[in-house]
Formats: sequence, C-alpha cells, structure tokens
Amino acid sequence: MPGDHRTTAGQRKILATLQGQVGWRARLIPARRSSRDWPRRYGSWLIVSDVAVVVATLAVYRLVAIPPGPTRMAWSSEGPFLSYTFGLIITAALWLAALALFETRERHIVGSGPNEYRRVANASFALFALLVSICFFFQIDAARTLFLVALPIGTLVLIFSRWAWRQWLRTQQRGRKYVYRTVVMAEPGKAAHVIESIDRSPGTGFDVVGVVTSRQGDAIGRVPILGGFSDAVRAIDLVDADTLIIAGADELDPRTMRRIGWEVADRDVDLVVAPALTDVAGPRIHATPAAGLPFIHVEFPRLEGFRRFAKRAFDLVASFLLIAILSPIMIATAIAVRVDSRGPIFYRQVRIGRGGREFGMIKFRSMNADADDQLASLLDLQGTSDQPLFKVTDDPRITRVGRFLRKHSIDELPQLFNVLTGDMSLVGPRPQREGEVALYDDAAHRRLLVKPGMSGLWQVSGRSALSWDDAVRLDLYYVENWSFVQDIQILFRTFRAVLAPGESAH
Repeated sequence: MPGDHRTTAGQRKILATLQGQVGWRARLIPARRSSRDWPRRYGSWLIVSDVAVVVATLAVYRLVAIPPGPTRMAWSSEGPFLSYTFGLIITAALWLAALALFETRERHIVGSGPNEYRRVANASFALFALLVSICFFFQIDAARTLFLVALPIGTLVLIFSRWAWRQWLRTQQRGRKYVYRTVVMAEPGKAAHVIESIDRSPGTGFDVVGVVTSRQGDAIGRVPILGGFSDAVRAIDLVDADTLIIAGADELDPRTMRRIGWEVADRDVDLVVAPALTDVAGPRIHATPAAGLPFIHVEFPRLEGFRRFAKRAFDLVASFLLIAILSPIMIATAIAVRVDSRGPIFYRQVRIGRGGREFGMIKFRSMNADADDQLASLLDLQGTSDQPLFKVTDDPRITRVGRFLRKHSIDELPQLFNVLTGDMSLVGPRPQREGEVALYDDAAHRRLLVKPGMSGLWQVSGRSALSWDDAVRLDLYYVENWSFVQDIQILFRTFRAVLAPGESAH
C-alpha cells in the first residue's frame, strides 16, 4: 500500500485508546453524528431569517410608501387592476425563490468569504431585472419606489442579517461548535502548513482532530498522527471525522486517491483537496475538466481598465463625502492638538506609494514635535532597528491627545486628502517609509503593485498585534485577490474597529 509504514508506540496507544473505549464511542458518536447536521440546521435558520427580512421590508414599504385604501397597480390603461398587496406577495415569493435559485444558503459558502454576500446581491439584482421586465411587457404601472427604495434597502438588510448570523457562527466556532471535524492527509510539511493555516485563522469552520501521513511520530504540532496513508479511512471512523482534507503526497497515486474517495463517500464524509497554491481566493480559481482530470485555472490579478476606474471613482466620491461629513471632527481635533502641545497641527511624512513613488502622507500630529529625531535611538534601545514595521513599544513620544487619536484612528483622517489627490486609496496596503521598504524581500515588494490605503486587510485583522510576516501575508492576499466587494467589507470592518477599538489599537 503506498505510504504504508509501521505505526509507532504512540500511534498504537492513540488507536488502541480510541478502539478500546467502547462506552466512550457509544456515548459520543451519536452526539457527533447529529452535530454533522449543523450546516442543514444553520441553512434552515437562514431561511427563516430571509423570510422575515423580505416580508418585513415589503410590509413596511406597503404601510409607509403606499397610501391606505384599495390602492391598485394598473394592468395597462384599459385592462384590469392588480391589488398592491397581492403584487407585493408575489414579489416576496419571487425574491425568496431567487435567493434559493442563486444558492445563497449553499452549505460550503455560508459563513465564509464574500461569495455569500455576492450571491445575495446577485439574486436581488436578478429579481429587480425580472420585475422591471414583467412590468414592461405586461404594461403594469407599479410605483418606482418599489424598485428604487424597497428592493435596495431590503438587499442591504438581507446582507446585514447574513453578516449578523456569521458573527454568531464565528463565536460558536471559536468554541469548537458548529465545525467540521477534520482529518488531514498529506506529507508532513504540507500537513503542518494546512494545520498552521487553519489554526491561524479562527472561524474557518474546520477543527483538525487527526493527521495521516508518511512520517513516524506522535503528532504534528498539536494534532496527533493517527497512522499512515493506509490508515486514513480507519482514522476517520475512529475520531468520527466528517471531513478529509488531502493536501498531497508523492505516495498517493490516482488509484489510491479514487479508492479513498469512494470509501469516504460511502461514509458521507466531505472530501476536500487542498492544492499547493496559497493565499489565492475563490474568484481567481476555475476548474475545467479535461481528459477525466480536474484542471485548475488560476487567473492573474489585474487592477486595470474599468476596475481601476471604478476603484478610483469610488475613492473620489467617498473621500469627498467623508471630508464633508467629518469636517467638524477634524476642526475639533486640530484645536485639541494645538492646545495640547507645542508644534504644528499636521504631520507630513514621506512614504512610498504605488510603483515605489514617494509622496507626502498627512496625519494629525500625535507625537512631540521632535519625535523623528528620537526614533533611531528608541529602536536601537529595544533592538528592532533592523526590522520592518518601525513600532516603538510604549512609545514615550506620544502626547496625551495623540494617544486618544491613535486609539480611535482619528489622526489618520487628513489622509482623506491624500485619497482625494490620488496618492492613496481608501483601502490598500499600508504605506511605509523608505527605510522599511529597503528591508522588503521579493514577496513584500508586491505590496507596491497597488496604491497604499488608509485601511487594509491587516489593519482590520489585528492592527499592531500582528507580526511583520502576518502583515505581509494579509497585504499580499489583498493584492493578489482584489475585489470591490472585499473593499466594502474592509471599510465596514474599519468603521467597526474605529468605534470599538480593541487592545491591539495603539
């Protein structure tokens, strides 16, 4: 058998313990079997939630926007009439049908990634197009507010409800509830990478409970090794896993892979194949079957043409509106900075932008006027002068007002003018100094392929608590997988982080 090897004493002890505790299996397996149904139960809760949102949206619209009384939609100038209430009932039914047809509650997309939100938006847009077509061809005179107000607001509420459910699901999964009990099958290095990636990102829905691999030993990291590749199906049965992740191994030939696929299918276990590609989002991956082989096409990320125009247009409009809305806060901040300490109100620093171009980034001054002169000595003192992310722990240069401004990111507001002039974007990798860029390796230099942003993926994923490697990994993920939906998600998470900053905000 490919990849078979003699089990170690530690593995035999684990397997014997699992096999010998008959009472343990009798007590726990029924509960775990029922816990496998959580995606179906979660999907049924989403159905109830969607029905409530759609019905409430159209009911409120009927009460607020449509005059009381027997108001009717005209079915052509000389034909019959249609009750508005009956028309809205049909609209609700079509809306719910669209959410089902677009598979917005498909078990593999709910609770993870932007695909769920995208499908909800696409289903609502399809409903919009369908209703407009029906009204046009059948000459039904419906109120325009139904299309311009009720449907857009209802779509936003639907997306918000999905987000709220997702936050609840994340909380449960951090406690290892509503998760897929998973066995990883791979070479030791690849298995360790999969386990580390899952552990580093809580809320993935996977709980790795065992590994089958070609290496002898007791565990890979925190996860016990249950045996060799020939023990895969037995290991799944023993730990009652419902998911098998295959991350690749030279010993696994196509015949063995096919046999394992049949055996896990007979046990109603999900089979997941993890390619060697890392940090590649779903929209870039397309599977194309050819000659009986599932070829995977990976698109190269491109922020050109219409995409670049759309992102720039959004930056212009949003930054202008934010400047107008937040101007009272910025005026009050300027006064507080001037009263609190001597020095200029604004702080301008040269940062490196897209393509390595220098620009002057503007912030409200949150440090003493001579802060830059003290930086080198403070970094030397804490021994981090040769590392990127020039951060000083317990920085003594920060003023009293500056500490508050930094905690709530108010010092960053003047960068809206950098966005307005085109040096920055609302979302992108954080701009860094020339000295930090000089420490980049080849991978980190890819951060310069896009405009730097006021906020980014790593800022909303841990801010100052993240290591340099994690910050680069998240920024590269953003660069490699840019999408407009992801930008909206990051902005939403940014507003939430500003309003409720955690301990990682400095």
